[in-house]
Amino acid sequence: MRLRHPDGQTVHLAYCTNVHPAEDLNGIVGQLSTYATPMRERLDTDVLGLGLWLSAGVAAELAADASARRRLRRELDVRGLEVVTLNGFPYREFHAPVVKRAVYVPDWADPARLRYTLDLARILVDLLPDDAARGSISTLPLGWREPWDGPQAARVARALDALAQGLAGLEVLTGRTIRVAFEPEPGCVIENTLQATVHLARVDRQRLGVCVDLAHLACAWEDPVAAVQRLARAGLPVVKVQVSAALEIAAPAAARETLGRYAEPRFLHQTRTSGCRHSFDDLDEALADATVAGEPWRVHYHVPLHAEPEPPLQSTTAVLRAGLAALVGGPVAACDHLEVETYTWGVLPLDRRPDGPRALAHGMAAELAWTRDTLHDLGIKDFSLGADDRGATT
Repeated sequence: MRLRHPDGQTVHLAYCTNVHPAEDLNGIVGQLSTYATPMRERLDTDVLGLGLWLSAGVAAELAADASARRRLRRELDVRGLEVVTLNGFPYREFHAPVVKRAVYVPDWADPARLRYTLDLARILVDLLPDDAARGSISTLPLGWREPWDGPQAARVARALDALAQGLAGLEVLTGRTIRVAFEPEPGCVIENTLQATVHLARVDRQRLGVCVDLAHLACAWEDPVAAVQRLARAGLPVVKVQVSAALEIAAPAAARETLGRYAEPRFLHQTRTSGCRHSFDDLDEALADATVAGEPWRVHYHVPLHAEPEPPLQSTTAVLRAGLAALVGGPVAACDHLEVETYTWGVLPLDRRPDGPRALAHGMAAELAWTRDTLHDLGIKDFSLGADDRGATT
């Protein structure tokens, strides 16, 4: 889905396919018909943007096979779908029964992470629309915070240099620009924008930058305006924004039973009390500590944007709106790649979980419609891909 910022930039809005479990090309193509096409039709848009998630196995196959990349591009084109961004955070098996900390493996000290990311860049070059200015790939914030030592940090620095060199070489060969965005997340080496300015201080700013996940920003209790200004002062580009909302609860002591419905075995749900005074690596750990029940909590649990969770729980959509205003609400857009990333539909409490693929497609379409309306409120408008708009993506 494309929108036009008042500054003339095209703002690409996509939904992230890491909500789906397929890890081979046929499964990915099947997702397009099952979910993406019905969403595009429901939204009545000429083109629907996808933030594709490709596991390491299928990424390696596609990167090595130009005919397979052409097939995927054709399958997108005939359905009115386009890809300008890939989600390269989960490496594989993102929908295994238990994921938890495995999602941070391999980290950026492991050469496998570099290979995977460069495979994604090779694929994205061939999926990019002809008139797209650039592509983006989001990735993990270097790794989980422990163990983390000097030798690891040195290996990461070499890997990021090699990443920038690989992206530069790909640009020379293809004429297409691909940028990689590191996504701060609670519990990781880079938890917040301040840590991003430290750990990414020496990277190639033309090709590497930050992915601002607005749920993570909320869970770190960061002020969106201050966070965006901090990145700008440091000269770190915001390459990608993930439009997401976390759980929030003002009085956890009165909502323990309701919160307990969100403690589930697949994903990690880092929990932070107000101002990050207390930090827990998962929701069940926070629920077990009675000493923090009197403080507001934010929980890294991506919830549907268009529907508030059951009271007394809330979502952090106020932070989301403030973040979008800071990033794209001014006279110049700080970022042009936006991705709705609610990957937790399948683990929501049963009474809030979609009943089948059709209901899931409707829910994700509702999230995109909510986001589009929010962007409209910021003065960002729709436009169609007519003849006058070809080549207008900047």
